[in-house]
Amino acid sequence: MSMRPKRRVSQQSIARDLGISQALVSLALNGRKEGINPETYKTIWDHASRLGYQPKGMNPAQSPAGVRQRQVGFILRSGLSIHNQGSYFSLVLHGLHTALAARGHTAVFLGAEDTLEPARLAELFPSGHSMRGVVLLGEVAAPFLKSLRRHETRLVAVSARHPGQCHSVIGNEAQALDLLVRHLHELGHRRFGWIGGNVGLNRHQMRFDAFHDALRAHGLAAEERYCVRLAQGDRAEGFEAVLSLRPHLRRKDFPTAFLCYNTLMAAGAVKAFVHEGWRVPADVSIAGADNSRLAAAESPQITVAGSDAEKLGAAAARLLLDATGDDEESINDLILPAQLVPGGTTGPAPA
Repeated sequence: MSMRPKRRVSQQSIARDLGISQALVSLALNGRKEGINPETYKTIWDHASRLGYQPKGMNPAQSPAGVRQRQVGFILRSGLSIHNQGSYFSLVLHGLHTALAARGHTAVFLGAEDTLEPARLAELFPSGHSMRGVVLLGEVAAPFLKSLRRHETRLVAVSARHPGQCHSVIGNEAQALDLLVRHLHELGHRRFGWIGGNVGLNRHQMRFDAFHDALRAHGLAAEERYCVRLAQGDRAEGFEAVLSLRPHLRRKDFPTAFLCYNTLMAAGAVKAFVHEGWRVPADVSIAGADNSRLAAAESPQITVAGSDAEKLGAAAARLLLDATGDDEESINDLILPAQLVPGGTTGPAPA
């Protein structure tokens, strides 16, 4: 199913729908109430919110209370981008949008962690604000979370845990890595390597630990020289990781299978091995430790295991809308089951 909206929503189209000027729409969505009829102001916000209009200039803090009660803010961790509709967190966001819409709510982008200083948070969440809550996409720093909680306690983190601080929705990392190792073990692989990224995040450590645990369950271990860990986790880093292994490519103990931190790194690793003259999967198998439609878009399709990205977003929506934010409310950590999706990048171990 396409994620593209049926039509592009703009201030011009909102003005056309309502039979008013674009200038009036622009003033209202930027919080300028002076000289605007209160009923017109509310109508503009109602219509824009219903259509999911979210430009950079739109000021959620100035929306009417009735609209804000149906708005859920979302914040990106530092360094995270969702400009590409195929990125993992854009799929999480799509699941969030869909689930919120089913219950009459919309998601509003509040900003990225590194752009939301305390003063900006105070503007977004004035005293007595009525926004329904906030979803955090990715792992934010503890000081930022503490600052945010001064203004809003109805919070849900996706793909990150903050024990005792907010609700969370995460994938079952241990199950995902066990499924991948089991799959490759059944194909005859006994020598494994790891290509990791985003090493500063707990999510990488969870997956790396789960990788070692899954190997131990089969009486195996990964040599440290074949475990590459990089600061970022995109295609370029997957490619770079393989190039860093060049001095070892001809060793007899070189791995026959590599597990990667995510699908993007797996895609980069496949490209790098092919660049080096290796056949995937005839010479080496590659798999990614997450699960999104990105894997199916690659050629060959990448073998992955993990929790569905869109289901994570949908679960976050349900958890947030049911949250009260009360001091006595229990903190819920939802762990969604992982699934193995075999592709064309894994095959029998070479003889």
